[in-house]
Amino acid sequence: MSGASARIDRARPARAAPPATRDGNASARVADALREAIVGGEYPPGSRIRQEEIAERFGASRVPVREALKALEADGLVTLVANTGAWVTRLSLAECEEVYQTRERVEPLLLRYSAPHLDEAALDGLERLAERMAETTDVEEFLRLDREFHQRSYAGAETLVLGDLVRRLWNTTQPYRRAYTLMIDAHSQRIVHDEHHMLVTALRDQDVDTAERVIEGHIRRTRRLLASHPEVFETLPTIP
Repeated sequence: MSGASARIDRARPARAAPPATRDGNASARVADALREAIVGGEYPPGSRIRQEEIAERFGASRVPVREALKALEADGLVTLVANTGAWVTRLSLAECEEVYQTRERVEPLLLRYSAPHLDEAALDGLERLAERMAETTDVEEFLRLDREFHQRSYAGAETLVLGDLVRRLWNTTQPYRRAYTLMIDAHSQRIVHDEHHMLVTALRDQDVDTAERVIEGHIRRTRRLLASHPEVFETLPTIP
């Protein structure tokens, strides 16, 4: 997607890269694979992650596994409990509402920062993703495309902290987006797809105010439906 995807980190101070080590490479490899597994729903919220099982699965020693889990904790995907272990992050209903209300306020701002830097190629890419989402009936494919769509819509932003914050919030709420997608009926699905197209249209028209309202309502609709289904949160395992 054009050069916009590189803009989000441009304002950060340059830092010298640490020297590559075997453990460092293994840690990044394990973190990437485990991140994909958690985001993909293989490990549901509240499930325990045992270091020895992860080490065996990915052919790594426990040291890089521990480092990988620390990285995933920083991503909002894992909760580490001192002297106890690691669990996939889970939210209570109240916590989920707070995270979604935060998203309602900060994602429109991130979109405002991004919008001026999204060129026609970027917008064409968003349109294609919106069309693919409307065509698929596979929940996991929809979630993957939806995540890519919104990440691309924010990719033009030049920020120091906001982009990282939004990515962490998305990671934390990923399992609940899956629950939402599985619960909505055909009418609500049409609204979701219409909002994706409305967002692209507003960005093409350089109507950032409308784009902000669309994304705010898009997020609010998910929050309100989840709030009406407390059983989604009650059936999850508890983290010690």
